[in-house]
Amino acid sequence: MINFTIGTDHPIIISNGNVHLDGILHIPEGATSLVLFVHGSGSSRFSIRNQYVARVFNEGKLATLLFDLFTPEEDAIDMRTRELRFDIEFLASRLINATDWCMKQLVTHNFKIGYFGASTGGGAALVAAAKEKSVVKAVVSRGGRPDLAEESLTQVKAPTLLIVGGNDEVVIKMNQTAMSKMHCITKLAIIPGATHLFEEPGTLEEVARLAKAWFVQYI
Repeated sequence: MINFTIGTDHPIIISNGNVHLDGILHIPEGATSLVLFVHGSGSSRFSIRNQYVARVFNEGKLATLLFDLFTPEEDAIDMRTRELRFDIEFLASRLINATDWCMKQLVTHNFKIGYFGASTGGGAALVAAAKEKSVVKAVVSRGGRPDLAEESLTQVKAPTLLIVGGNDEVVIKMNQTAMSKMHCITKLAIIPGATHLFEEPGTLEEVARLAKAWFVQYI
């Protein structure tokens, strides 16, 4: 168990056997909940978009953990083959390991847990949430690929918000289909004028606002 200073970004290492993953943990004053970020294809804890969203969450008294899904060696392999970034079961297992680490290292905080997934990470978040029913209290997916979590969708119990760009038509259909198969509280939020990466002015801000409100409501 580790003591962390409130209101400061802490570089951490999530260890599980021989696997060591780098992360950034931030616990704001008054936080009672923790959101774990699971990023999309080819991204990392340094994702500018996820770091921005994390700061918005911190302002809402939500603790955040951004972490790498791959070791440096795995990342080098994935950069060549792109095989790991679409292995949703593998990504979900890393998210579950990170969750277990948090439950042990932050036990004194008694945090309620939420997942924020982007792109393929959205699919991984749903798979992990289906396996961690008693732990995960809410899920938000940004431009997610819930189609990659198809076999797990009916098992998700946590209230789930699916956020998709209005111009991301293929992904809108994927999320609509996924939503029809889920039995938990679900909502689809379509942000007008946004593409898959939410690079248009004001669109990522809207993602952060909607996601923060969802986590505040449910965890």
